[in-house]
Amino acid sequence: MEKNATANKPRIELVRSRTVPFLDAETLAFRTAREALFRTEDTFILYLSDGRPTPAVEERVIKLSAREALIWLNEGVEEAGSFWD
Repeated sequence: MEKNATANKPRIELVRSRTVPFLDAETLAFRTAREALFRTEDTFILYLSDGRPTPAVEERVIKLSAREALIWLNEGVEEAGSFWD
């Protein structure tokens, strides 16, 4: 019998999330992309969602170094969404 069931589970915590409003160049529809930065014990993970409706949504998960995570955290409003490139 295991004493602590959570001892073997990886720990992940949300550092920061944000929404990025933008105008879709193809459809001229207003959309809101979502970004979230998570931290594990040894790395950072960036989740990106382009804001399309569920069947067509494009999502990405990117592993970031500490330096890249700091760059993402310090992006200004005009640079938001830069990790999609």
